[in-house]
Amino acid sequence: MARRITRRQALAASVASLGYLHLAPAASQARVFQSNDKLRVAGIGVGGKGSSDIDQAGELMQVVALCDVDEKHLAPKVKKWPEAKTFSDFRKIFDDQALLKNIDAFTVSTPDHTHTVPSVLAMRAGKHVYCQKPLTHDVAEALLMRAEAKKNKVCTQMGNQGTAANGLRRAVELVRSGTLGDVTEVHVWTNRPVWPQAPGVTDAKPPKLAEVPAGVNWDAFLGVAPERPYAEAIHPFKWRGYWDYGTGAIGDMACHTANMAFMGLNLAHPTRVSAEAGDVNPLTCPSFARVVMDFPARDKMPALKLYWYEGQKDGKKVLPPEDLVKKATELSKKGLVNSGSILVGTKGLAYSPDDYGSTVFFSTGEVTNGGTKPETLPVNNGSDGGQKREWVEAIKANKPEMALANFDYGGLLTAAFLLGNVAIRTGKPFSWDGEKGVADIKEAAPLIRREYRKGWDLIGYNA
Repeated sequence: MARRITRRQALAASVASLGYLHLAPAASQARVFQSNDKLRVAGIGVGGKGSSDIDQAGELMQVVALCDVDEKHLAPKVKKWPEAKTFSDFRKIFDDQALLKNIDAFTVSTPDHTHTVPSVLAMRAGKHVYCQKPLTHDVAEALLMRAEAKKNKVCTQMGNQGTAANGLRRAVELVRSGTLGDVTEVHVWTNRPVWPQAPGVTDAKPPKLAEVPAGVNWDAFLGVAPERPYAEAIHPFKWRGYWDYGTGAIGDMACHTANMAFMGLNLAHPTRVSAEAGDVNPLTCPSFARVVMDFPARDKMPALKLYWYEGQKDGKKVLPPEDLVKKATELSKKGLVNSGSILVGTKGLAYSPDDYGSTVFFSTGEVTNGGTKPETLPVNNGSDGGQKREWVEAIKANKPEMALANFDYGGLLTAAFLLGNVAIRTGKPFSWDGEKGVADIKEAAPLIRREYRKGWDLIGYNA
């Protein structure tokens, strides 16, 4: 009798035939380094934010490979590192086993929808990974990235540079120490979106199609996303407002603006998520949204509600309640900023008037900023470059926890706020079991874990 081949086995066999690292444990363990060793890095996505990411990594490591779907992004990097091998499709890097053996670490700075596959392939190969925020496009991907980093014992860092700020780190210490008492509410707002999406662009008003520009590998840009003709309104930057590629305002900015509160309050999985949103449609992110996330009690910290605000409703920016805004702005003695956060505790408020939580005013009198230093957390204050240095130091020390925005933390932060997008798109509140990765409404499942396009599921995500 013929043995039945399961879908997972068939997928594994087909991917293995292409030379990809698939479901098996890491084929090679991460190298052990001496403090003066030079690491070797590959950059996937080297335009836009990826340009500074690979430049900063290149100051600390030897750049041996460069990948970008757009030749215009590759050209200046090739001039800078002429010995590096170049690619327009990241899959080819993992096909090149000789090159792969010569890589210690990767930076991944592609659009959100293509963060996960190269990062997981790299980790399974025993490579260390720096990946831009939001860590992933989907909730399930964020949980997978956490698991893979731990399983493969690699050092990781998510690119939300505010984590390096001394002001944020000191604020985290103050919140954890109980300066505000029991924090029961967190309010976070943003100036995003600053790109086209609803109501200007929707499934009823889609972008104008065009010819793929010379030098652009559109198939590689699409990656795991569904097949779609090229549109100038999507590539190279405006993809953020499209569900297939971006994660909208909450995905783009919560990993920055909510970071201080999330870290300081030791948050993890919310238990319930709901949202109100406008112009919800299957193509682009909404015109506005209010998201409410319920977090359970943690150790001695009580349960709390976190509120997220984005966009404009009826011509007005969506913001926290006026009385709360008044109390917060009295602390800074300035008007309300376009992006920020407020923590409400039984002993007072904390107000951060910036995207990164690097400056925080406490109603108890403390102020944290670039001039303050953390007392228990490591001093960094190096912004983007500081995050890269911290990551490299973690690699050389073989201590993943040294990178404060490692995937264990970054995965939780990303997953929590991507659940906001699930609530926005379903239009329904739901309960969330973070350990199982399951919501209690069926409409949430395909938004928590989407299907990858044929030929791009190299990690068993669809299996």
